[in-house]
Amino acid sequence: MMKQISLIGLWLAFVLYAFILAPPDQADTLGLIQRLSTGDWQGINPIIVALFNGMGIWPMVYASLMLMDGQGQKLWAWPFVVASFAVGAFALLPYLAFRQPNPGFPGPKSSLIRLLDSAWLGAVLSAGAIALFGWALVQGDWADFWQQWQTSRFIHVMSLDFCALWLLFPLLLADDLARRGLSQRWIIPVVLALPLMGACGYLALTPSPHHPITPLPVADSEPAGQKLAPGDRPGLQGDR
Repeated sequence: MMKQISLIGLWLAFVLYAFILAPPDQADTLGLIQRLSTGDWQGINPIIVALFNGMGIWPMVYASLMLMDGQGQKLWAWPFVVASFAVGAFALLPYLAFRQPNPGFPGPKSSLIRLLDSAWLGAVLSAGAIALFGWALVQGDWADFWQQWQTSRFIHVMSLDFCALWLLFPLLLADDLARRGLSQRWIIPVVLALPLMGACGYLALTPSPHHPITPLPVADSEPAGQKLAPGDRPGLQGDR
């Protein structure tokens, strides 16, 4: 209950800050969004380009965990995932507040979950995140970004949204580790230490969750009292 109250309080504070206390809108905000969306990046600070595209990668990362997590919840995950592509953490915080701990995965995997949970998609997202933020670090104008962060509501709120998605990720990560059969808790601080890139790398490098499999019937010819161990039965392969 305390966790729910804290996350709902954070969501309300985030909404009020974004619309009341954040810097004002700039006249060219809509034009900037259109240029960022269409790839017309000439003359735009690479840090802002990387940040905007990173906000497109984060919902993919969250979807990879939330659509599996949602199969064991009373709350549907997919509406929050869809909305997060438009408004980021503003859409995800209510789900994170009201979801229940869910370290299992009942299965089966849908085609969409198989796609989102695939190692190759995690590798593609990792490569994209590394390329974007490597470019921002090398070519970005940090003084200009700081000035825009102080004066533009769009840049200001987008930056805070990115940080919120980064810092909230462990709320799903702990249960996802259990679903994947991983007990190494050190993975959480390692993933958290690398904003976005750590989360993408996690998807690329960790094993796929396994849903429960109905035991195969014992053959009549098997000697009495002797049964195959689950690991000895053929066909128990991973989903990847």
